[in-house]
Amino acid sequence: MSEDRSIVFRSLREADLPLLTRWLAQAHVREWWGGDEPPPSIEDARAKYLPRMDAASPIRCYIALIDDEPIGFVQSYVVRGCGDGWWEDETDPGAIGIDQFLCDGRRLGQGLGTRVVGAFVQRLLAEPGVTKVQTDPDPANVRAIRCYEKAGFRRLGTVTTPDGPALLMVVEKNPGQAVHDPKQR
Repeated sequence: MSEDRSIVFRSLREADLPLLTRWLAQAHVREWWGGDEPPPSIEDARAKYLPRMDAASPIRCYIALIDDEPIGFVQSYVVRGCGDGWWEDETDPGAIGIDQFLCDGRRLGQGLGTRVVGAFVQRLLAEPGVTKVQTDPDPANVRAIRCYEKAGFRRLGTVTTPDGPALLMVVEKNPGQAVHDPKQR
């Protein structure tokens, strides 16, 4: 995938939390990012996302923009040791996980998500020490799976996560290197 310089990622700021809270309450986001929980309040968003704004946090949050217009939210995290039952078998310190959504449901299905994911993955893989980028959509989230595949991810298989079943997908910096197969335990 060629570099998309029209998409910019800026770190999430405290001033973005009201906007992020509104986005997280939208039906197209809640379908995959909220489950049965009520939409987050601004206090919930502060409690969850302010710690992620600390430079020492292993989770990084960004607003994706095109021409200074916010178009979505993206976060990355160090996979190994992330805790709470997530990726306990991961041994690669260079594995980075990602999650994201577009803020405008009317823009779904137009290739914008693929552009955002592709640009973000290129940014991550350009960092020293990053060996692979992984994501874990719900196996029923066909739109997300297609988006990831178009952005270069390949399916590794279904895994069990603290949120339930997920399809583990990966893009490798050096595709010839071995990647942890979740089916091998």
